[in-house]
Amino acid sequence: MSGSLRCPGTVRAMLAAAAFALALPAGASEFDTKLASVSATVPTARADAPPMRPVALPRALAVPGGVARVDLGAASSSPRPIAWFGEARVRVLDTDGRWQALVGLPLDLRPGRHELRATVDGQERRVGFLVGNKDYPVQRVTLPDDRRVRLSAADEERAEQEAAQIALLKKTWREFPDFAGNAASGTAFARDALLLNPVAGRDAGKLGSNFGNRRIFNGEPRAPHSGLDIAAARGTPVRAAAAGEVLATGDYFFSGNAVFIDHGEGLITLYAHLDRIDVAPGDVLAAGQRVGVVGATGRASGPHLHWGVILNGASVDPRLFVPAAPKS
Repeated sequence: MSGSLRCPGTVRAMLAAAAFALALPAGASEFDTKLASVSATVPTARADAPPMRPVALPRALAVPGGVARVDLGAASSSPRPIAWFGEARVRVLDTDGRWQALVGLPLDLRPGRHELRATVDGQERRVGFLVGNKDYPVQRVTLPDDRRVRLSAADEERAEQEAAQIALLKKTWREFPDFAGNAASGTAFARDALLLNPVAGRDAGKLGSNFGNRRIFNGEPRAPHSGLDIAAARGTPVRAAAAGEVLATGDYFFSGNAVFIDHGEGLITLYAHLDRIDVAPGDVLAAGQRVGVVGATGRASGPHLHWGVILNGASVDPRLFVPAAPKS
């Protein structure tokens, strides 16, 4: 990698704690080696912690690339359950007096029956849920810069190292700092699981419908699209979709200038192809605070924002997190 990825030391420790399943590629940089070797612990919920208040949830869509909401029982008298999907910790929220696990489903997940591992009232249990099928359309894109489609050996090595580092970022997990009953004022993390549209304006802020598209660049099949492309003019302000802390910034081969924001408990947002970045790792942001401006850096056919939403390590459809527009 070019060394442009930036993240604070405390975040590096948390990333390393999440990296148990990731093997770094051959030729990893000194930064990669240190990142993978740092030991850190992930805080766990106190057994006597009070239930959290009900929160607004994203729309449930149990398909690859979607979000499943799995009921874990009444929240009135029990401590908050701890749940895992595979090796990923899962966010559990109190809504309408019920504990619900909010499960991000990877785009490559097979449809069928799946299970959560959960500790509920001190008892280990497995909770099953069904994942349906979804056929995503094919998207053909023509790029004038063919080197970002057919990579040289040097570019391929850079892209692989960046992918490994992004995989670490996506595994980040931090508890809400006020979960154990501490003062909620000043927290960096958003309580609700709904998000703001990061690009304001009736014209510039229209959400695209291309999450999950099976993309073909210059005739070459590539990975499905893991975010939404939002059409906007170069220089349009891009704002944080919720309160959070800047996890990392960098200049990436595919994503260009990009910002990752940690919103707590496995919810992360990505803002890519920026013309300029206006925040730094470790910055604590309010919802709607500017993080940069729209550009066309990285692998982009023109100015736009690639907006990604990551939940328990899985890239999921951002449209599920945006409140539906009121009917006229």
